[in-house]
Amino acid sequence: MNQDNPSDRDSPTHGSFWRSRAGLALIVFLAVGALLLGYEHRVHVFSSDGLLIGLLIACLAMHLFMHRGHGGHGGGGTPGGGGSS
Repeated sequence: MNQDNPSDRDSPTHGSFWRSRAGLALIVFLAVGALLLGYEHRVHVFSSDGLLIGLLIACLAMHLFMHRGHGGHGGGGTPGGGGSS
């Protein structure tokens, strides 16, 4: 009799994609691309007299304050919309 263990069938036979050679190559490629992109555009980011930094901080602040109003990412509010019409 051949008895299969259900946990053996559910477990993947291969490791994670990010641990494979292709996954590691992709991680390295994306990291190098991000560094080069940041290096090439550093002048534009720092020459805007804080406008870009201010906009980024404003976006983060709006995100935090807006989520506080409706209970976070879990989806709050009343079911069926929230219109007052």
